[in-house]
Amino acid sequence: NIGTMHVHELNPKKTVITLSIFVIVILVGFLTLKKPWLTYKQNPEQTLSMISEKGNCLYPHELASFVAGTDDNIVLIDIRDKFAFSKGHIPGSINISAYDLTQKEEIKHLRELKESNISVVLYGDNQLQANGPWMLFRQIGFDNVKVLAGGYDYYKIHKNNLANTKTDDSFYKGTADFDYAKVAGSTAAISGKTNTENKKPVKVRRKKKQSAASGGC
Repeated sequence: NIGTMHVHELNPKKTVITLSIFVIVILVGFLTLKKPWLTYKQNPEQTLSMISEKGNCLYPHELASFVAGTDDNIVLIDIRDKFAFSKGHIPGSINISAYDLTQKEEIKHLRELKESNISVVLYGDNQLQANGPWMLFRQIGFDNVKVLAGGYDYYKIHKNNLANTKTDDSFYKGTADFDYAKVAGSTAAISGKTNTENKKPVKVRRKKKQSAASGGC
């Protein structure tokens, strides 16, 4: 009975066209499906357990050679806002917010630094401010990322006698107020792929020293 036949049974060509379009859409979906460009390597509990372990912090007395410009194995990143950075910062540090650090270009640069065995040290006004971002980057596999013990506030007080802080443990160590891993989870995780191509030398970005009159430290 023609009246009860499906419309496609009346037009086989339309059925073929419809199926072809459906298959093409599925194929395009698979071809354009991207794997997460960041994936977690550690759970929060594992990361929290490392906060007090030796080697996860850069201590103030270890800053002396960096400030003097003789240590190229460290990249110091000030995660505070631009206004705070302009008021004062550690010489040689660069200003990149914690959020901007999770963007693809910065992640790519962090990966290059890791492959070149260069340590990345994060600091805020105090250590507490940098602990959250530090935990996030540790969770996604950046074991070369450290946090500056005491932060900028401690450095500012002792900047003229950094060597003498070696026996001082008065800087505050704390855990993050916020779950940065949860907040940035949708944008943060490493694909885990290893680059087998010839590696180009990594350019270590350092902020040029400024005179006191120009707003530097």
